[in-house]
Amino acid sequence: MQYNTKQKERVTAVLREAGGAHLTAEEIAAALSPIGMSTVYRQLDRLTEQGVVRRFFVEEGMRSCYQYVGEDGACRNHYHFKCSVCGSLLHVECSFLDEMSAHVLAHHGFAVQAEKTVLYGVCAACREKEAVRE
Repeated sequence: MQYNTKQKERVTAVLREAGGAHLTAEEIAAALSPIGMSTVYRQLDRLTEQGVVRRFFVEEGMRSCYQYVGEDGACRNHYHFKCSVCGSLLHVECSFLDEMSAHVLAHHGFAVQAEKTVLYGVCAACREKEAVRE
């Protein structure tokens, strides 16, 4: 059992050190080489069940990504922006989007789950690159 605990600690450390960034299992495994993918997935499943890590399914057919939310699971709810060009996933805390969610609840009876909401578009860096090309 100590082996699994050590592996869990290593997976948790990689996610914690990522500072809230979203990482794929492959990125985590690369940081922990030579740990196998099955071990990484097993530990991610356990951490997700315990609420220490959030799993994001951003797009159908795409790999999941994972975010460290803390031992108490007290990550603030926030929205996500997904860049259709480079694929980056950005955390967004925005009072306007919070107001929109409140409106949707009050007027439509639907409670938006901010932490699972992903808005698609093009990030500033990719828009700048495109502007330079023109």
